[in-house]
Amino acid sequence: MSGLILVYTGNGKGKTTASLGLCMRALGHNQSVGFLQFMKGSKNYGEVKLASVLPNFTLVQSGQESFVSYENPDPIDIQMAQDGLKLAQRWLEEDKFDLVVLDELLVAVAFKLISVDQVLDLIKKRPLHLNLVLTGRYAAPEIMEIADTITEMTEQRHAYHRGVEAKAGMEF
Repeated sequence: MSGLILVYTGNGKGKTTASLGLCMRALGHNQSVGFLQFMKGSKNYGEVKLASVLPNFTLVQSGQESFVSYENPDPIDIQMAQDGLKLAQRWLEEDKFDLVVLDELLVAVAFKLISVDQVLDLIKKRPLHLNLVLTGRYAAPEIMEIADTITEMTEQRHAYHRGVEAKAGMEF
């Protein structure tokens, strides 16, 4: 059976959360999952804390704890994104997962830390049975063109804009 390419994009909350839900379903079917977070380095996310106790679930972060500047990204941000991409390539070459999530990869592309061509090459070289999820705002049209499923999260209202701060279990 052929694997799918899913894109979770848009300005609303829920892209990472949706991909984690898909991970739970895969794990429930005894599948192996690789979850690679670009541009994220905080160990405070619930999924990071949970990863060490979930069998068949590998989570790796490839980013700093601080925000990346769109206008002037730090060279370390570019290097970390490229290192993350190399890890993703290795995961796909080793064919060790049934599902791979590349969380915030689409933002890394928009911030020019990774090129669209690099992502298209990665997708082209993936094992055909692999389900691949790409998340993040600003999905490039070239990536959306080859996706099997695209879900766009649209913000209607966000508690953060009403003065509510993120809290444990509701990382937003």
